[in-house]
Amino acid sequence: PRRKILFSHILPNAISPVIVAATLALATAIIDAAGLGFLGLGPQDPSTPEWGTMLTDTVRYLQTAPHLAITPGRAIVVSVLGFNLIGDGLREALDPKLRGRT
Repeated sequence: PRRKILFSHILPNAISPVIVAATLALATAIIDAAGLGFLGLGPQDPSTPEWGTMLTDTVRYLQTAPHLAITPGRAIVVSVLGFNLIGDGLREALDPKLRGRT
C-alpha cells in the first residue's frame, strides 16, 4: 500500500535533509539578523537586545574599548560556526548514502 511505502521508505529518507537544511538556515538567519541590525534595519525598539545593534552601538568606543565590539562579534561567529558544525555532523550521521561507511 501507498501508506506503507510513504512511512517506511520516503519519510525516513526525507526527514534528515530537512533537519540539516534547518540547522544551516538557522546559521544564515543569525548572520542576516545581525547584518540588518548593524545597518539599523533591525528591531525598532532600542531596548531589544540584538548582536548587530550591539556592534553599531560600540563603533564610537572602538578606540578606547575594543572589547565591546569583540564580544558580540565573537558571539556571532561562535553561534554560526556551532550551527554549521551541528548541521554538518547531522548530515554525516543521517545521510542514507553515508550510513554504511565508517
